[in-house]
Amino acid sequence: MGVEAQDRDVTAARLLKSSAKNSYDPYVDIDWAAPLAEGKAYMPLERLSLYGTDLWAKLTPEQRIELSKHEMASIMSVGLWFEIVLMQLLARYVFDLDARTEHAQYAMTEIGDETRHSVMFARTAERLGVPRYGVPKLVHRAAKIFGATASGPSMFASVLVAEETTDRLQRSMMDDDGIQPLIRSVNRIHVVEEARHVRFAKEEVLRETPKLSKAALQRHRTRTALVAFGVIDSMVDPRIYRSVGIAPREGRAAALANPHFHETRRWMAEKIVPFLREAGLIGGRSEGIWRRAHLI
Repeated sequence: MGVEAQDRDVTAARLLKSSAKNSYDPYVDIDWAAPLAEGKAYMPLERLSLYGTDLWAKLTPEQRIELSKHEMASIMSVGLWFEIVLMQLLARYVFDLDARTEHAQYAMTEIGDETRHSVMFARTAERLGVPRYGVPKLVHRAAKIFGATASGPSMFASVLVAEETTDRLQRSMMDDDGIQPLIRSVNRIHVVEEARHVRFAKEEVLRETPKLSKAALQRHRTRTALVAFGVIDSMVDPRIYRSVGIAPREGRAAALANPHFHETRRWMAEKIVPFLREAGLIGGRSEGIWRRAHLI
């Protein structure tokens, strides 16, 4: 076994030990029958896409809470969909590995984690009683190609973008008494388990990126930037605005022009952008895609 393989297995062994000690079953560890709390938001109101706009000023306090419910449901629905894509990526990744290694076994463990997370998010949306939200058709079609072909550093970097941006939002809520207890419970479980996934992906990015040729690096930068744009731009399904009497097109236009929402996107990406820049996966012409997504 080479030095790199040994290093991978050392990391995986620690992650497997952590998984054994700190894993959750959403069927058991969340009280799905508990009533929703009156007057509590489903995410911080200042992080909502319409916060600070003229449309926001016209909403009543009750409408703002209702919008927070639908926006949180949209973010979770897109998150569970992306985790399904991630499971495809990990299954393909493990396909060529030696299953006897701890590295392969941790990748399989992560697939199990993501399966539970997807069910957890789906049950949350069901409990909230919201419509089905999701990504645009173009992003859905592109993800089929990505899920079947992505590999290397940009595959893991794309995982990090999706996980770290949502993690930033979830960490801000899980200990906030002003947020619905159900949402706090879901966020707490996800934050604990995703921390292991982030560690696994970051180490793969750091191992594999230095091996790339200049041309390959540009391809992986572009691929990462496009996925980042698609993920962040799809989190808020415009149909959520119907919940408070706003036409989807009007709501999306207001959100896309909203400097407060731009700042929220940059805030969500504050942890992952410096890492990817230092690793070499943000730079060159692809950096403009990150700027258009308001992630830097």
